[in-house]
Amino acid sequence: MPEKPAPAAKEKGARTTISAGFLKIFDVGTLILGDSGIGKSESALELIARGHKFVADDIVEIRMPGKGGLVGTAPGLSRNFMEIRGLGIINIKAIFGSRAIVRESKIDLIIRLRKWEHGFEVDRLGLKAADAATILGRKVPQLTLPVAPGRNIATLIEVACKVHKLRSKGYSAPDEIVRRLDKALT
Repeated sequence: MPEKPAPAAKEKGARTTISAGFLKIFDVGTLILGDSGIGKSESALELIARGHKFVADDIVEIRMPGKGGLVGTAPGLSRNFMEIRGLGIINIKAIFGSRAIVRESKIDLIIRLRKWEHGFEVDRLGLKAADAATILGRKVPQLTLPVAPGRNIATLIEVACKVHKLRSKGYSAPDEIVRRLDKALT
């Protein structure tokens, strides 16, 4: 009996488009999602000013080139451009130079920005496993960052990318502190 073909979303060359910002931060391809006006583009602009690489703003085309990962890029029409409320459309390459741009990147992490509201529960210690989002049938690690006045979202995104890199190498700060507490108690 022949094998059933994989669903279209899992086939090599499958594609989709999502509304997000996309940067390469410390070599971590990072999609930034959130409601309109939450600060995605402003945070991305701050990250670019700090030397991280811009891929796309507002619309990200995602494809599955083969086994494993997903790759994101900007549509040709909006490549290198970003919209910032109050400034309008800006050209990242013209402002920051070609070193601030990367045409495409593997997607490694999703950061979802969410307005902080009373009763919004967050994992303060990082003890539970990270959530995952599914894109084209592939799971991508996802973190939700609460957005509130006074929080430096760009710095939090940078740290989230570094934490992601450490976790992918097997290091977990919450696990280490639990081991230290257990040791201190015994």
